[in-house]
Amino acid sequence: MADVAHLKSLLGVHPDFPKKGITFLDIFPILRDPVAFEFLITHFVYHLTSQTIPHSSSKKIDVVVGLDARGFLLGPIIATRLGAAFTPVRKKGKLPGACVTATYEKEYGADSFEMQEEGIKPGQNVVVVDDLIATGGSAKAAGQLVHKLGGKVLEYVFVIELPFLKGAQQLDAPVYSIIQAED
Repeated sequence: MADVAHLKSLLGVHPDFPKKGITFLDIFPILRDPVAFEFLITHFVYHLTSQTIPHSSSKKIDVVVGLDARGFLLGPIIATRLGAAFTPVRKKGKLPGACVTATYEKEYGADSFEMQEEGIKPGQNVVVVDDLIATGGSAKAAGQLVHKLGGKVLEYVFVIELPFLKGAQQLDAPVYSIIQAED
């Protein structure tokens, strides 16, 4: 737990970003500390291999889905360590080829996500990763994309969760977060 407290102490806190009334919790200071970043990735991989995979019927994770943009920094590393594929979820219009789309509400407006159609095959087991869950809108949209392509979300994993916003209640699979921020 001391390592988790250390990660929390490294978070950057930016009041009124990206707009007034929002306090942005920044994971980039963790990524600038190689030991902290390694602990973060190892913590996720340990959780997934000791909890998520053993409780899944297939006993494996096929695809790690990372959300635009900070999920891109975590997802490929986690996927590589698990022997899984990585598939990005991007803002609408940023991916080439045939894509599926889902629209969602954020704390500060509406947006759309896309995933390439070949990113997930029917029946594949998926973990969705991002830096933070607040109201759950973007993660829910990612889950909808996974389901549109026939995949199954085993779990949503986040560095930070804001439990008071009840975002986990919006999702169709268990949520795991390393840090719970109550303010």
